[in-house]
Amino acid sequence: MTNCKLFITSRPTVLRATPVLAPVFVTVAAFTAGCTGDPGPDPDLVTPEVLAEEHAEWRANRHRSLTNPAAGVISWAGLWALAEGPNRFGSDPSLAIVLPPEDAPPFAGTLHLENGEVRLVPEAESGLTLDVASAVTEELPLRSDRQDNTTILALGSLGLRIHSERGTDRLWLRVWDRDAPRLAAFQLPDYFPVSTDWRLPARFDPYPEPRIVPLADVRGGTVENESPGELVFEVGDREHRLVAFARATSSSYFISLWDSTAVSDTYQGGRYMRVPRANDQGWTVIDFNRAYNPPCVFTPFSVCSLPPRDNRLQVAVTAGEKRPAEPAY
Repeated sequence: MTNCKLFITSRPTVLRATPVLAPVFVTVAAFTAGCTGDPGPDPDLVTPEVLAEEHAEWRANRHRSLTNPAAGVISWAGLWALAEGPNRFGSDPSLAIVLPPEDAPPFAGTLHLENGEVRLVPEAESGLTLDVASAVTEELPLRSDRQDNTTILALGSLGLRIHSERGTDRLWLRVWDRDAPRLAAFQLPDYFPVSTDWRLPARFDPYPEPRIVPLADVRGGTVENESPGELVFEVGDREHRLVAFARATSSSYFISLWDSTAVSDTYQGGRYMRVPRANDQGWTVIDFNRAYNPPCVFTPFSVCSLPPRDNRLQVAVTAGEKRPAEPAY
């Protein structure tokens, strides 16, 4: 017997600019989207057992990503905003950028920021290498982590790269430590119990044109993200919306949200999620079990963006990652 679930919304936006017979078509399309064997977004297609298994795998992957010694969040050891002009770095405390003396000489080199471009002038015998391989002995242009072929430098156990954020002309030097003691000791925070109740069908409601949305960040500045539209879903017979961020080439939507669990259980600044792109019928599934903490929960060396005002939900999302029981740093 075919197992179907009917998803119907009475919002007039669903019927916007549709022919006279569109209500019949929309109802049928929404009905078939939830049928077993159909590619539609019926969250009941995943049993609690399968959901728990998939969630455990997702958590394991998240732990591996955070503790990756090659620039995982837990390995981050420094973040310095670059000033226009020369930025000298090394272990000498008088320099603009001070690195650990066990990894860096007193003066390792200078990062010159000019008109949005960064070039490195290394000090002789600084120990700087490219990708832990060839020694850097001559002036070198550096490509940021928002560019293809990002330049990765190494100095002792440290990795270094230029960090950039969309919609801002600010640039930083990001440093991580491949031997950071935190890597072996790190444990993920607790999660709310995994539940199929928080795996919800969502309709993608596109904007006429993508919008650029300015977002405040934890460094006191502003970054920008591009949004093609909103995800519409229901909790407790009430409709809710989330601004979804994605570029034309993105394979998923990025969501930053805030809900009332931030008062007691989750990070006060909000959480992040990734949601699959909508299918050809305009549907996807939001799995709130996979709401996770932004990097700034685990390190002070981040430029986390905060959720837009429109993504402050009027419902307690008792799913996903909680804030750490003890301060993470």
